[in-house]
Amino acid sequence: MENESSAHGLDFEAPIVELENRISELRSFSESSEIDLSGQLEELEKKCEEKKRAIYSHLNPWQRVQIARHPGRPRTTDYIHGFVSDFLELHGDGTYRDDPAIITGLGRIRGRKVMIVGHRKGKTNQEKVACFFGMPHPEGYRKAIKKMRLAEKFGIPIISFINTAGAFPGIEAEERGQAFVIAKNLQAMASLKVPVVAVVIGEGGSGGAIGIGVADRILMLENSYYSVISPEGCSAILWKDTSHAPRAAEILKLTSSDLSNFQIVDEVIEEPIGGAHRDPMSTIRAVEEAILRHLDEVSDLDPEDRKLKRFHKYMAIGRYADQQQQVVEDQG
Repeated sequence: MENESSAHGLDFEAPIVELENRISELRSFSESSEIDLSGQLEELEKKCEEKKRAIYSHLNPWQRVQIARHPGRPRTTDYIHGFVSDFLELHGDGTYRDDPAIITGLGRIRGRKVMIVGHRKGKTNQEKVACFFGMPHPEGYRKAIKKMRLAEKFGIPIISFINTAGAFPGIEAEERGQAFVIAKNLQAMASLKVPVVAVVIGEGGSGGAIGIGVADRILMLENSYYSVISPEGCSAILWKDTSHAPRAAEILKLTSSDLSNFQIVDEVIEEPIGGAHRDPMSTIRAVEEAILRHLDEVSDLDPEDRKLKRFHKYMAIGRYADQQQQVVEDQG
């Protein structure tokens, strides 16, 4: 996929982008004038790498949210094109219509049959609008669970790619039972007999994310986020103003590091320095390796034991808060 990082630089990346532009200009001048500027180029490149390490080793939660939303970041379709062979897309929910915000299909990862389910945001403006910017309607979630049950019927493991700001919030989606359909998905996924591995590759927003995210293993890319609500939504509720989104991001504890500390995610997949958008292919390879490793581990379990472990995994989420409350009560 094409690297779009320079075209969509984030505010805190400005010093890096400036150095990269200088390097590009100097390299072009050197080639056109046939003057050897390798020494100056090497010095600038070294300075650029040092700047990247300095900036990206001290990112705050809001900056990570911005990286998670970067348009140059690999999307579900990039991972499919990157390591899923013989992919056959499956359409429709059998009830209303096909929702392009959810992509499903059969394929192989290094010869292993898998069912792919993921959010699709689109890349061009036309695709983004058609896919509702990756925010599924009820028919999208019905489509997802229908294909998961098909996978269960044939003993095929499921790989879920999570990347959504949330389920579509429009009136028509609510009229068609958005919350009810997501709840039915949670119930159905909890009882699937086949292995399920979910990967948060960008945004993990609320019920829209977990609607395809009940899994035996939850993986997160380093600069993705997973939260009950977006920072802007939280800010609007608490302060009646979305300008407090950076503060909300801090309070929500939505980063991969936070969720790893809470033992909600099973692995944080390291990204290239500067984020996945700066080296998409190495990110895609890292995700492939992590998926296969975890798939091997959960595939060896007895199906009933796997379901029980999945149940206990989700029942344990929030235990930290219970323990903290008990400490407060004991001290009181």
